[in-house]
Amino acid sequence: MQTTNPSIDPDKLNAFMGKVIGDFGASAHAVLVVIGDKLGLYKAMAGAGPLTPAALAKKTGTHERYVREWLNANAAGGYLTYDPATQRYTLPPEQAMALAQDDSPAFVAGFFSVVEAMMAAQERMTRNFRSGEGMAWGEHAHCLFEGTERFFRPGYLANLTSQWIPALDGVEAKLQRGALVADVGCGIGASTIIMARAYPRSRFRGFDVHPASIDIARQRAVEAGVADRVTFEVAAASDYSGRGYDLVAYFDCLHDMGDPVGAARHTRKTIAADGTWMIVEPFAGDKVEDNLNPIGRVFYAASTMLCVPSSLAGEGAALGAQAGEARLRAVVQEGGFTRFRRATETPFNLVLEARAS
Repeated sequence: MQTTNPSIDPDKLNAFMGKVIGDFGASAHAVLVVIGDKLGLYKAMAGAGPLTPAALAKKTGTHERYVREWLNANAAGGYLTYDPATQRYTLPPEQAMALAQDDSPAFVAGFFSVVEAMMAAQERMTRNFRSGEGMAWGEHAHCLFEGTERFFRPGYLANLTSQWIPALDGVEAKLQRGALVADVGCGIGASTIIMARAYPRSRFRGFDVHPASIDIARQRAVEAGVADRVTFEVAAASDYSGRGYDLVAYFDCLHDMGDPVGAARHTRKTIAADGTWMIVEPFAGDKVEDNLNPIGRVFYAASTMLCVPSSLAGEGAALGAQAGEARLRAVVQEGGFTRFRRATETPFNLVLEARAS
């Protein structure tokens, strides 16, 4: 791209425009991933070998002309491969892990539903940018709730009972013997049910402020065969019921809360004297410059549209999804916990352990 402005470096401009064009393609393609996920197009291609548009359309009960254009867009983006000699399309096994296998640790299709919800909220959020008002979690489109669960669940399956809980001091042994656990901000219950299946001698109580999510969680517990040991209630982090919890878990939710210090204080009241608070948060450094990378970009975008408005709808602490360990430590200590450490981490998560004694 040429410019007559002498202050503009054309090489830098062209490099930036290349980045923007990539973003154009990614943004436009997001809706095609949602459609492909909803219609089962990726799942139908997984392990099926090369397919023509007509074969995929017949297999999924869809219209061939739409399917052909969808396939071409996916091939242009590297989501599929195309063989010009046979005019067939293939979903490679690596892409299938990310797009067609819900329990795969690489599964990402759920996040595109989160993006769908973020786009649906843009008019409301444009007004909020001017007014400073918040937007509660339950005010978003329904695709947010199941999309969030589908995005986080693979990470929980891969790490929660094999890596995160064993990294906590003495917690796994308690759960194996039989313990009482609170899962605060449980959403539709993925984390609660995963723990319940792994530790059949323990009892679990899930709490969330969103009634529709709790209704789904109760159904999921029945389907999973753990409803005799798992209960779900509508409650906030500042007033959930029960005392003497051996483990209180917050998965990717403390930063969303309007009053995280109030939540910490209530957790301190409800936890057993030798109990543990496990806090799983998005991975972040303590400085902005630590988070200026592709993962930070995703988290900052989600934080702008989901996490910060959720907090501003309450007391308004607005920690954000990139709060960082130092700010989280300050919240936990102000809430009355004297011991705090990073138990483990993944590229996407900080797993923090807090104890009162």
